[in-house]
Amino acid sequence: MTNIVPFLSYVFVVTFTPGPNNIMSLVNANKHGYKKTVKFTLGVFSGFIIIMLMSSYFNLILFNIMPKVKIFMGIIGAMYMTYLAIKIIKSKDSEEKKGSKNLNSYITGLTMQFVNPKVILYGITVMSNFIIPYYKSNLALIIISVLLAFVALLSTTCWALFGALFQKLLLKYRKPFNIAFGLLLIYSAVSISGIMDLLN
Repeated sequence: MTNIVPFLSYVFVVTFTPGPNNIMSLVNANKHGYKKTVKFTLGVFSGFIIIMLMSSYFNLILFNIMPKVKIFMGIIGAMYMTYLAIKIIKSKDSEEKKGSKNLNSYITGLTMQFVNPKVILYGITVMSNFIIPYYKSNLALIIISVLLAFVALLSTTCWALFGALFQKLLLKYRKPFNIAFGLLLIYSAVSISGIMDLLN
């Protein structure tokens, strides 16, 4: 069974921290209202399911062809997560506002997932490090992909619902928020890197 605390930490941090999906949801809700933003969040949800499934089967193929690839995936995943943690800790408000003038539609939410490196790398990382080593059946991969997409839907919905209120809170407590989420991500990176296994 997967190590649940690092898994949940990683899923929560990557999904709920500012990124293209969350920023777009917040901006769309500010401009058009929550009800008109639902179609965008449903597009994100649909695209997320597709990316998670593609990541599952891509990683499954790698694991079946090269069982020794796990250590390299762990190291690459840990490096990417550490990079994300540093970006979160150092991020500034101006960086999060870039690209906020996008369309508020289902198609935009769906297609954005295929050009969103955060989602693609998240899918590959979460599947290779937390899921594929323990679950390989089609049913398990589909259920986990839908659950991860549902977490993304919750995240974008929260950002849309809280709109300007959440934005003000985030601006007020930006530094401690970024540090806390960055440290959680580093904890997850260390857990999946294999370093702890080598030390034990």
